[in-house]
Amino acid sequence: MDKSARPNIYNIAAHGGFADALAQGLIDRHAKDEFGLARGLIILPNNRARKAVHDAFVRLSESGLLLPQMAVIGDLELDESVGVALDSGQLNLDVLPAVDSMDRLLMLAQLVQQGSRDRGQQLLAKDALRLAREFARTLDQLTVEEIELRQLFDIAVEPELSEHWRNSLAFFRKIAEQWQVKLNELGRVDQATRRNTLFNEISRTWQKSSSQQFIVAAGITTSAPAIARFLRSVAFLPHGMVVLPDLDMIMPDDEWAMLGSSGTERDGAPRRRGHETHPQYHMKLLLERMSIARGEILRWPRTGESGAAAKRSRALSHAFAIPELTSRWQSLQSAERSLAGVQLIEARNSGEEAQTIATLVREALEQPERRVSIITPDRSLAVRISAHLKRWEINADDTAGQPLSKLPEGIFFLHLLSVIADDFPPAEFLALLKHPLVHAGENRLDWLENVRNLDLLLRGPRPAPGLSGIDTLFGSDNKRTASLREALQSWWNETRQQFKAITSALHGEVDWADLLDEVRRLADVLTHGSIWVGPGGRGLADFLSDMEMREELGPSQIQRTELAGYFETFLSDVRIRPAYGGHPRVAIYGLLEARLQQADLVICCGLNEGSWPQAITPDPWLAPMVRKSLHLPEQERQIGLSAHDLVGAMGAHDVILSRARRDSSGPALASRFLLRLKAMTGGSLKPHPDALKWGQFIDQPAERIAHPRPAPEPDAQQRDVSLSVTQVDRLNADPYAFYASKIMNLSSLEMIDAEPGAAWRGTIIHEILEKWAKQDEYDSEKLVQRAEAFLNDRSSHPLMRSLWAPRLIEGLKWIAETVARNREAGRVPILSEQYGIAEIAGVQLSGIPDRIDRMPDGSLAIVDYKTGGAPSNRAVKEGFNLQLGLLGALAELQAFKGASGQATEFEYWSMAKKNDKFGHVQSPTKGRGDNFVASDAMVDHATAQFNEAVNFYIRGTEPMTAKLHPEHCYDDYDQLMRLEEWYGQADMDEEPAE
Repeated sequence: MDKSARPNIYNIAAHGGFADALAQGLIDRHAKDEFGLARGLIILPNNRARKAVHDAFVRLSESGLLLPQMAVIGDLELDESVGVALDSGQLNLDVLPAVDSMDRLLMLAQLVQQGSRDRGQQLLAKDALRLAREFARTLDQLTVEEIELRQLFDIAVEPELSEHWRNSLAFFRKIAEQWQVKLNELGRVDQATRRNTLFNEISRTWQKSSSQQFIVAAGITTSAPAIARFLRSVAFLPHGMVVLPDLDMIMPDDEWAMLGSSGTERDGAPRRRGHETHPQYHMKLLLERMSIARGEILRWPRTGESGAAAKRSRALSHAFAIPELTSRWQSLQSAERSLAGVQLIEARNSGEEAQTIATLVREALEQPERRVSIITPDRSLAVRISAHLKRWEINADDTAGQPLSKLPEGIFFLHLLSVIADDFPPAEFLALLKHPLVHAGENRLDWLENVRNLDLLLRGPRPAPGLSGIDTLFGSDNKRTASLREALQSWWNETRQQFKAITSALHGEVDWADLLDEVRRLADVLTHGSIWVGPGGRGLADFLSDMEMREELGPSQIQRTELAGYFETFLSDVRIRPAYGGHPRVAIYGLLEARLQQADLVICCGLNEGSWPQAITPDPWLAPMVRKSLHLPEQERQIGLSAHDLVGAMGAHDVILSRARRDSSGPALASRFLLRLKAMTGGSLKPHPDALKWGQFIDQPAERIAHPRPAPEPDAQQRDVSLSVTQVDRLNADPYAFYASKIMNLSSLEMIDAEPGAAWRGTIIHEILEKWAKQDEYDSEKLVQRAEAFLNDRSSHPLMRSLWAPRLIEGLKWIAETVARNREAGRVPILSEQYGIAEIAGVQLSGIPDRIDRMPDGSLAIVDYKTGGAPSNRAVKEGFNLQLGLLGALAELQAFKGASGQATEFEYWSMAKKNDKFGHVQSPTKGRGDNFVASDAMVDHATAQFNEAVNFYIRGTEPMTAKLHPEHCYDDYDQLMRLEEWYGQADMDEEPAE
């Protein structure tokens, strides 16, 4: 290399349209004959950049071209290898092969888990995997920066570290030494080590070569020492050149110098840390490592047609000035702060942002040949935008891809593991059986019918864990579910058998090979093979094959409960990128993929802190002080790279910046980059005039329709129904709920895996008390024994056993003691839970009293058990709780066998706590003032209210109005009556409609 020669190094500014400018410039230089370009080699940073430059050549060729060879230096973050044209196979270089990335991760996880055990710590397999990934990332940074392992043993700041960081550093050294021994045994090197060696060898080979091939290194901004030396060798080749992207040539020299540097001064003293969050810092570091001054860099002679005006680059340079120089903004002329062509959108939330961007893309595509790029690091936002675009059948290539864990195949696989590991919890198990991939095909409808029946069977509190817990439901004597059990029995036996092998594989110590085999088999059986179809399915199949081939590298210890988390750690890093073939003028990019891409309209979205720039993840292995002493890049350098990505994206002709004021976690803070742009422009960064309105108009009706309160009017035949005493209360308070329940025969379902609520507890209490009355004949001691036997049954709900048991036992003791005292006083229970029916007001009225007692004078006492508080006297008096009075009326009509006479006592026996004691008797016939119904008038009062309800709603034509008395209503039918659409509106008093 001639040290006096001038380097061939150029720059294309952000507004220059890198791909088109590069292609046009090379055409001008080398396309003088038809083989001119074909004799060249263009080296690009990654595969996406190669495609962008290839497309640019195609756009700019008039009569066809023989294109130059293109190679990539690869990107560790994109999991790309060095291009074939640069690899040792073509250049005949002796470079050791790199260890497989999955082998590396699994072996490091084993070392971390074993090392933790040696230190007396038990580390979960998924945590070992996460730490192994972070270890690999830190080790790669050390390798890329050419910091030798021995430097870790001579760190001057180590005595100043806290105990935690000293232990972490010692652990890192131990794992690093063990890993190096492992690599030597395998005859492999790390990928980062191989890349360094490869580029060093290529640099030496090319310097000695006399080839006439022109070589262009374009768009490479990696500041690694080996890459810097490689670029320097290319810049000084006789037919070589380096073309940099987005280097700030406008920045004054004094500001350029103030960016700082990394390394040491000539006297050996450490330099002051640079402004690593600045978008030009890594470019300055690259030039320093290339030993090339910024003044030696030439401007590329051509610019692309889709780029912005040059003055925008000047404004962006001012906007991202280092903090000490931002005071200059006050003296800037309007032309120097202008961001003409840049517009802003600030949506209310992420959903509105996605819909607005999709609308903008749709509008842009109305212009022929107009290309649109959507750039965001927020993958969830990218998915939403892509989904909204499909409204117009626009399939946008999301080039950053989606993690396999978020695709249907990955979701199914992880859900399958979670269900099995957690012992088949009902809600999760049903979600698995209903997954779209399960039994996909012509028999899916039959499968779903059975799953829906199982759903009905599993309604209510959770059964005992495991498949055996579900088996107990099929052995139940519940009459309500008898038909369901009979219809499902054979299907359940067959389905249960499919899970038998996997539950056996997870019983006791997990055998890794058997587990992988059984999981694959079960997934295949449940989905009839459809899980392996498509990009996501193929990715999952490849992943499982890789894991099965490496079964000896699986975790040394793993618990069944962490299986889903362990595999999710893997699948979240497996990116599934769609095959090319989406809309030719629309693409969605992540920050890495967007580099060197160009379009006529660029939409930069997700400009919030934590998204762009992304949140900084601290290094769990090396303390910040250690990283600084080793001259490793600060974690904050990623902010500078994100800023450089934004500046590059804003070089397009038209740019829209977008953010949401709220995200899924709450209010969001605007990106520091966006705040800088706003501050520098002094408020001249204008919002897009129409975008938000377009997005909102799509789903907003032109006119809001007032929904009246539902009030159906069934005909006389539909109204001719029998009633139970509990349905009368619903008829009076909420006629619509009565209509839905009794006339339409629609009943509300319990939640799956429901907590044991008041209704469920009441059912259990009534069942215990009924058996106590009918089988134990009110034996005081046997009531508590029966309750304890129920609580000790492992199939009973754990919340019942742990929290409600003391209250239950105390309440039942009070009932047993009270009944015993009453019997001694001559008050004898004569029946319990007996069905009775009689005709009142021309309607068949039925009821089941909890208990009826014979009083000493021969009259009857009607008793109703309550697990909570009793109804108020006012509710009884106003006719919204007529149960006791109507049961008394049925008793007087001899509807209950063995109970005849006049009903004189009406009591609620509540098990709730009152005056520090569990259990008390409350009667609506006792109270103060007029807030009660006299006992001798109770039956007449209830009958009169019942007659009135029958005349209105059963024999009459009164509309079944919804929520007539909301204070006495339940919410069972709120969704059916679409309550939120009309309740509380000003038009509530308008004429009800059907």
